[in-house]
Amino acid sequence: MTADLSASDDTPLRADARRNRDQIIGAAKKMFAERGPDVPMEEIARRAEVGVGTLYRRFPDRDALIRAVVRDNMADALAYARAAAVEEPTGWSALVRLLSHSTELGLSVRLSMLSPTVRKTLHGDPVLRELRSALLTAFETIVGTAQAEGSLRTDVSASDVAIVYALLLRQPQTMADSTAQLATGRALALVLEGLRARPDAPPDALPGRRLTAADLLLD
Repeated sequence: MTADLSASDDTPLRADARRNRDQIIGAAKKMFAERGPDVPMEEIARRAEVGVGTLYRRFPDRDALIRAVVRDNMADALAYARAAAVEEPTGWSALVRLLSHSTELGLSVRLSMLSPTVRKTLHGDPVLRELRSALLTAFETIVGTAQAEGSLRTDVSASDVAIVYALLLRQPQTMADSTAQLATGRALALVLEGLRARPDAPPDALPGRRLTAADLLLD
């Protein structure tokens, strides 16, 4: 049976309970992005403007909250990628939009690929596995379109681009936030410039083999 790609659980919620849940997840996303997944639960409740008891009724422990946040954020990143593929006039512009402007994609990568705490929590999660697979499929569509139109070099795979993007998000912890944002923007511009197709570039100039989805989807 295919896993449900919804970020929510299967239990119907009253309007007030749904509102509390959404506020908690929204606050947790922001705080995880700012400070990582180990931020105190009490601070998340305060940011969400709910009581600590309300938070723990919805999410009995940190693992449950992390799981909900990553699923919800990954679902948003998937929707963003699909929208970019449909709405942008070229595959290249869709790729630039996704890598440059999707805060959901950036947070998903930082949490699910770069955080040991989150990776341990999410190990073997079937919903996340399917969401991640669907996101990579959408990414492969964008990359394939850009390559077919001649704007993206053909000796890279979607998985190669995904890994480069993940490495790009590894920021020095001592860097000020404003400097980190500037550095990431400049590094991304350099990465995109390196990914552009050039008629004078030698074929298969990169070392080794192209990365595959299997290289990324290991639990």
